[in-house]
Amino acid sequence: MIDVKFYDKAEDSLLKFAVIVARAEGKWIFCKHRQRDTYEIPGGHRETGESIFEAACRELREETGAIDFKLTPVCVYSVLGKNSINKNDEEESFGMLFYADVSSFEKELHHEIDTIIISDKLACNWTYPLIQPKLIEETRRRLNF
Repeated sequence: MIDVKFYDKAEDSLLKFAVIVARAEGKWIFCKHRQRDTYEIPGGHRETGESIFEAACRELREETGAIDFKLTPVCVYSVLGKNSINKNDEEESFGMLFYADVSSFEKELHHEIDTIIISDKLACNWTYPLIQPKLIEETRRRLNF
């Protein structure tokens, strides 16, 4: 069983991931990794020596090709339970959830992402269906849109 929790803050050292709910001109931005047939929210692991904000900026650029954007912290989230990151049911991993309003993109993607989609509707075929919709829902609730 997977449990997603939200917090206003957490110790910086706990934040291992940055995930970004992103939009452009009022439409949702989703990524499709080269090795998967599913869609996901931009995000990924924080690298050594990188702030969580820097990680979010880097991941957004790498996974969507975003050039110009406004990035806003939303909240801390955690995922409890066995999944591709947590090795057992008792393990809890923490990340920072951000919101990005993207105004321009590069012409080509250069990393592991095959394509991005920009849509009025939320994706249905999620890479992490027990997590990603909850992150979007919490972002919408906290930012009132």
